[in-house]
Amino acid sequence: MSTSAYAVLAERVVKRYGAGKGAEEKYALDGFDLAVRPGTVHGLLGPNGAGKTTAVRVLATLLRFDAGRAEVAGLDVAREPYRVRSRIGLAGQYAAVDEVLTGRQNLEMFGRLFHLGGAGARRRAGELLERFGLADSAGKGVREYSGGMRRRLDLAASMILAPAVLFLDEPTTGLDPRSRGEVWDSVRALVADGTTVLLTTQYLDEADRLASRITVIDRGRALVDDSPDRLKDRVGGDRIEVVAAEPADLPAVAEAVERAAGGGLVVTEAAERRVHAQVSDRVAALTDVARALQDAGITVEDIGLRRPSLDDVFLRLTGRGADAASDTETDTDTDTTKGLEAAA
Repeated sequence: MSTSAYAVLAERVVKRYGAGKGAEEKYALDGFDLAVRPGTVHGLLGPNGAGKTTAVRVLATLLRFDAGRAEVAGLDVAREPYRVRSRIGLAGQYAAVDEVLTGRQNLEMFGRLFHLGGAGARRRAGELLERFGLADSAGKGVREYSGGMRRRLDLAASMILAPAVLFLDEPTTGLDPRSRGEVWDSVRALVADGTTVLLTTQYLDEADRLASRITVIDRGRALVDDSPDRLKDRVGGDRIEVVAAEPADLPAVAEAVERAAGGGLVVTEAAERRVHAQVSDRVAALTDVARALQDAGITVEDIGLRRPSLDDVFLRLTGRGADAASDTETDTDTDTTKGLEAAA
């Protein structure tokens, strides 16, 4: 596999825990593969304990791995960790900013830690405050910031050195919908400027909206890597779904849906008064069913076309859903990470 086409590359990476002193070995990563193209958002998804955070920590040089090969921004992670750190940013699950300081003071502090000097830190802080829509709040204490503003400030701090690759480990955990949207807009702006983003998230809709490609990981191995739409297509195509107003109408509804589905499998869920079936021609099927029900005088509560979701993909690939709880792996230490280059 050529490495020149990828901003992040992992090949057969292994990370073991518990080796030695009679302890049983456990594999956090067990032959993990990943290939992320430059200038994209690549989602890394998996159930709790799947290995997502471990993979990020390995690629960000916070953990040494036991076997395999990994490259970030064209640099070998094992052989050149200090050079890798100068090319990456990392934002973990919780904003690593000082609430006592103002937004501007936080960014200037990180700039000085990254050896930019006083003037350089002030200049870079001003640029990032403008980019992330925080200029008007730059003089306020971070304790006055909303959750979304704190996360945007945290992203800005991760961009002090304009990294080629940004690792986002569950960046919107605990945020309200509006704040999540603000963070999404910031991520899109970063990618538009050329930054590559590797995103781990517990929110499947987040990956669906942001990522152009998704890798599903479970038990330390990549199960599949594809675009969100093609992943959904693997589960099945479009389906028509009808919710009858009256239970007595279910047989007639099922008959209409079966005709539109060309005799394919029709599923009737009596408790929910729901009938659905996979269809090939989505528009024609919807039109045919709606006309048949209208001609029969049948009232429905809902009728529509549905696509498989990433939840369906999870269930098909892993046999379990994506738990909304935080990952059981060790969380990434964001304070240490942002200071990596300063410590180096």
